[in-house]
Amino acid sequence: MSSGTTRCHTGVVSRLSRAKRPSHRSRARRTVWCLSQPPWSVSLNPVRILKNEAEEEKAEIARLSLFVGAIAIGDLVKSTLGPKGMDKVLVAHGRSAGQVQVTNDGATILKNVGVDNPAAKILVDMSRVQDDEVGDGTTSVTVLAAELLREAEKLIDQKIHPQTIIAGWRNATNVAREALKNAAADNSADPERFREDLLNIARTTLSSKILSQHKEHFSKLAVDAVLRLKGSGNLSAIQVIKKRGGTLADSFLDEGFLLDKKPGVHQPQRVTDARILIANTPMDTDKIKVFGSRVRVDSMAKIAELETAEKEKMKDKVEKIIKHGCNVFINRQLIYNYPEQLFADANIMAIEHADFDGIERLALVTGGEIVSTFDHPDMVKLGKCDLIEQIMIGEDTLLRFSGVPLGEACTVIIRGATQQILDEAERSLHDALCVLSATVRESRIVYGGGCSEMIMACAVMKAAASTPGKEAVAMESFARALQQLPTVIADNAGYDSAQLISELRAAHNSGANTMGLDMEQGKVGCMKRLGITESWAVKRQVLVSAAEAAEMILRVDDILRAAPRKRVKDRGRC
Repeated sequence: MSSGTTRCHTGVVSRLSRAKRPSHRSRARRTVWCLSQPPWSVSLNPVRILKNEAEEEKAEIARLSLFVGAIAIGDLVKSTLGPKGMDKVLVAHGRSAGQVQVTNDGATILKNVGVDNPAAKILVDMSRVQDDEVGDGTTSVTVLAAELLREAEKLIDQKIHPQTIIAGWRNATNVAREALKNAAADNSADPERFREDLLNIARTTLSSKILSQHKEHFSKLAVDAVLRLKGSGNLSAIQVIKKRGGTLADSFLDEGFLLDKKPGVHQPQRVTDARILIANTPMDTDKIKVFGSRVRVDSMAKIAELETAEKEKMKDKVEKIIKHGCNVFINRQLIYNYPEQLFADANIMAIEHADFDGIERLALVTGGEIVSTFDHPDMVKLGKCDLIEQIMIGEDTLLRFSGVPLGEACTVIIRGATQQILDEAERSLHDALCVLSATVRESRIVYGGGCSEMIMACAVMKAAASTPGKEAVAMESFARALQQLPTVIADNAGYDSAQLISELRAAHNSGANTMGLDMEQGKVGCMKRLGITESWAVKRQVLVSAAEAAEMILRVDDILRAAPRKRVKDRGRC
């Protein structure tokens, strides 16, 4: 380029000498000229739209970033899948530094692992929704979504458009859901067979948990607790109390409500025909609290007068409580010595500092209401139960409420050697209770051990064979992703997954629709005969949630990260 040529950032080239510059008016009509610097010093500067610290990833880079994040999350929890899956140790930092959790629950692992990748966050939220909806299948749904995206990455490398893949996946999802529905069985009309189905579902759910060695004991315990709900599905009526000591086999179900509290000093230790007032009110002093206030007195007699006035206010409050006609008073907040003495004089059992979750559940099972004012006794609904007594669990004393109006209320007491064992046992039992509750509401069952996944995969493969166009390739990839679930189960058990999956696929294609993986023997077996049963609602939710999450991630072609907000320094301070 000659010395008289100037190139501006708009790409306009002009040959202008310093003597022949355009006038101010002509410059306004034409393109902006880059003449503020000598021609040889002008550079090509790109136009920047976003702020300096904002980031943007486009097209293939964005898609690759999402795929890598989702597949990494799937690989993280993959090893926990199946009856031979392994556990993870989660070590906390920050305020709860040193706290340790040992778990193989997918939702717990993902909730405690901090992730920054957008696709990883989507899968974490998906597993949390799965846990809230049906309580189990959190690992399966994460692994399936990750495998779908792994297959999608291969298809995109073959220049297949994401929308074509999504269209094929939607067809495959409908086919798989219909095949799963046709394979489901419903034995709810026969109470004995339905109870056996529930026991099998509980055994299958607990077989991959820490309770697998005691799955018979805990399966019966969980089924008894859920059947007490009489179809209501209200898991709030089932309380779980963890007490260190003993072994997991010492856990039991108590047909009543247990409260881990003790009555006050010199108060009744056993109450029959209890009328319970449940409250959330301060029972220390009722003086007017003014921030930063001070009281100056000129003698000790004045201090005594203040204390007497406070005692009189508390006495009035206790008398208002007694007028409700209750013989048991349970308060969420503390009850100090003076009101405790007044309750003892009135022969009323007073229980202090019951945690809010405890008194909410107590209000539910006894039919009472939580109150904070006591001026209108006629508007307050008292809770009732036949008997309140103390029982011993290990070295701890608890209160048992027997004969509550909500007859399905019960308490599961979990015993164990360490806090980590108790926490993991509670998570495992919670999964079993949620799955059983979902099965009671939606009573259809399917067979586990990879049987359901292979049924869906074979149905999708057959549908893909009669589907024209590139959507058939996407449907085949969907079927391969479904087959990855039994493959992972076999790999985690240390068996030859290629051999087992090929045998399982051949069995299903020949019409043996109850065949699955027997991980005790390391071979293909009949799931119906082995009693390996799972809830239809859980399998359906796994299929739908994983397909929707993978579709959402596959739709993305651009990632925008906003610039972080900068702290504005106070200029008035040094």
